[in-house]
Amino acid sequence: MDQLKIGRFIAACRKEKGLTQAQLAEKLGITDKAVSKWERGIAMPDSSIMLQLCDILGISVNDLLCGERVSDDRYQAEMERNLVELAREKQAADRRLLRLEIVLGVVAILPAIAAVVVANLVPMEAWKAGLTVGLGVLPLVIATPFAVRIEQKAGYYRCAKCGHRHVPRYSSVFLALHAGTTRYLRCPKCGKYSWQKKVLSKE
Repeated sequence: MDQLKIGRFIAACRKEKGLTQAQLAEKLGITDKAVSKWERGIAMPDSSIMLQLCDILGISVNDLLCGERVSDDRYQAEMERNLVELAREKQAADRRLLRLEIVLGVVAILPAIAAVVVANLVPMEAWKAGLTVGLGVLPLVIATPFAVRIEQKAGYYRCAKCGHRHVPRYSSVFLALHAGTTRYLRCPKCGKYSWQKKVLSKE
């Protein structure tokens, strides 16, 4: 999607409605800086407010994603193209999130390994060794909930029994047995437990 084109379109539609950036932002419950970023092509409106934005501007979501008013004869083709593009962008974003999870894990586990090595190789009192290991493990303890949240939100888990792909609750992912990004989860469709692999696409 052409963010610059979409940004110019948002600005034109806003002006047609006689709204300033601040007035549009107030209607959406956001800052005028966010509107400015859209109109300069730096960012896209969040999906949670996209429908409200389109309603205010008097356009369809398809018009917004195309950066122009789409005629009836092109509507279906443009809508399908936009859906494919959105799915592709989500997959790319999910892939980046999963890479971030790996980096976060490595950065968090290195101090723990270093602390265990130091506590075992350097002569020190037992309480100091325990404190060293405790401090070394602390980044891992702090990072784990964030890493699990990233894994839960990015992509889908595929049921090994029926093939259904779903996004489970955070608590289910956090408490599940796992090997890498494969977790032992209950499928909401067939109700069976299986080792479910992380996949990036819905289909």
